Amino acid sequence: MSSTGDDAAAGGLCAVHVPRTSRTVTDLPRVGRFPAVQPGQPAIERLAPTSELLGFRGPTACAAAGITYRQLDYWARTGLLEPSVRTAYPATSQRLYSFRDVLLLKIVKRLLDAGVSLQNIRVAVAHLQSADQADLAGLTLMCDGATVYECTTPQQVVDLLKGGQGVFGIAVGAVWQELELTLGRLHAERTDTGETLVGHDPADELAQRRNRAV
Repeated sequence: MSSTGDDAAAGGLCAVHVPRTSRTVTDLPRVGRFPAVQPGQPAIERLAPTSELLGFRGPTACAAAGITYRQLDYWARTGLLEPSVRTAYPATSQRLYSFRDVLLLKIVKRLLDAGVSLQNIRVAVAHLQSADQADLAGLTLMCDGATVYECTTPQQVVDLLKGGQGVFGIAVGAVWQELELTLGRLHAERTDTGETLVGHDPADELAQRRNRAV
């Protein structure tokens, strides 16, 4: 049975308050953009997975973050990471997660796998939620299994390694790019119209071309 993270040992406070400097994030590859219309209709525009006009339902968030629905549900019910677009209340609605939400789900999964305590993960999540989304891609999270450190420069990473503190690193920018590619292949929902959008998977398109050629 997959762990929800509630059995992790409690640790000290999360050291994620390294001052950040203002910067612009380099343009990330915009891959697998969503069609803003249903298949068969004119493709008048395309939306990147990072667009605020897109949300992702629970099963899609699980598939992209590499977690089980039990973990997703537990984290939402306990307040570790609730969807920012739409919660499960009223009971007739489905949770809807933003790109940032799914990014944090994926980071939480990696921190749990590294042995970081749930207490420290809660502090780290709260800190990352308060950060500007444009800043996230430039961060590197380092942890020693107990404490999480936020690094904004390569030198800070080197300093942690020299001190023997950082033994596990998460380059948030790399996770961002990986997630953008993954979500581009999955279904999404427009937050303004509720329209279900079908992701674009190049592998599926290639298979269709091969079938037509036979």
